[in-house]
Parts: sequence; structure tokens; C-alpha cells
Amino acid sequence: MDGQQFMDPIILSVKISAIASILVFGLAALFARWMARARFIGKSLVETLLLLPLVLPPTVIGFILLVALGRRSLIGEWYEKLFNGPILFTWGVAVIAAIVIAFPLAYRTMRAGFEGVDRDLEDAARAQGASEWQVFRHVTMPLAANSLRAGYVLGFARALGEFGATLMVAGNIPGRTQTIPTAIYVAVDGGSMTMAWSWAAVMILLAFVMLLVANRYSKT
Repeated sequence: MDGQQFMDPIILSVKISAIASILVFGLAALFARWMARARFIGKSLVETLLLLPLVLPPTVIGFILLVALGRRSLIGEWYEKLFNGPILFTWGVAVIAAIVIAFPLAYRTMRAGFEGVDRDLEDAARAQGASEWQVFRHVTMPLAANSLRAGYVLGFARALGEFGATLMVAGNIPGRTQTIPTAIYVAVDGGSMTMAWSWAAVMILLAFVMLLVANRYSKT
């Protein structure tokens, strides 16, 4: 295997994780802020639904996405008409799978940060005439910054390691949808232990750095 074949899964994994982590950050921050402050009937049910992908097997999530985004689904039909091709077995659907898998971990981390923000400080800013957006931007976000950063890093790391759901909806097409985890799986299955170890080493290094950064933020 040449250098390009070795690098393709790494580059694609980083690209998918980068895009997914940015989208996860926005969604998780939005829901975390809302759930940390909102009071309504059925809140525990909503919380459970948001965290459900954290405990579901990735293959179950992959199956649900396969049905929801397949050619017979409304989303699948709409996408195919718009882009003249199915969404399944593309790197784009791998991003969707990574978002679903990574969201709960980022959400739970960020919510803890928002819950730790002193509400008296937010109320004081409002009393001074600040709008809700100004309160969020200049008071809430700076005070919850470490948790937000940790949530982003954990979301990136979780997206980087996603395997089961990605394999079901995106497959393992070299140069197109093959990520590091799926490349390792195929390498082991084919007896290419040297390549498997090489990709595993890259994954371990990336995961170690991500967790090191997340742990630093969670303690500051």
C-alpha cells in the first residue's frame, strides 16, 4: 500500500470529524443552554431523548439512519432529486452519523458548564440593560468557556472514532468513505496487521491528544 492509500482514511476521518464537531458544537450549545435554564413538563423525557444515542449501539443508530435517509424515505428522495444521487454511501452521510453519535457527549459536558454559571451575574447584566444575546455572549459563554471547549474536543474525538453507524450508512469505499476505524477493520480482516497497527497508532495518538486537551479544560 502506498502513502496515498495510507493517508486517505486519515484525511477523510479528520475532515468528517472537523465538520461534524463544528455542527455538534452549535447544536449541543443551543440545547445545553436551553435545558440548563428551561422548566417545563416532560423535561426529563426530552433529556433522555437527547442522551439516548450515548447508550444505544452504533449499529442501531446506523439502522435508523439507513431507514431515515434511504431512497424510499422522504429525505432520501428529496436529496436524490436535488443532487442527482443517493445520500447513502457518501462521506456526507458519514458526517451525519458522526453528529448523531457525538452530540450526547458534547451536550452533557456543555450543560454542566451552563448549569455552573451564576444566575445572579446574568440577572445583573439584564438589570444593566443588556439583551439576552448580550448576556449570553458576554456573561454566560465566558463563564462556561472551559466546558464549551471540552465539549467541542470530546465531540471531535467521538466523531473521529465512530465506526458502526458509519459502516452501515457510508460503507467502506477506499478514497471516498473509508475512515480510520473502517480501514483498520478491513486491514485486520485481510491479515494486513502492519497497516492495521499503523492506522491504530495514528488513532491512539489523535485520541490521546484530544482527551489530554479536554481533560485540561475540564480542570481549569
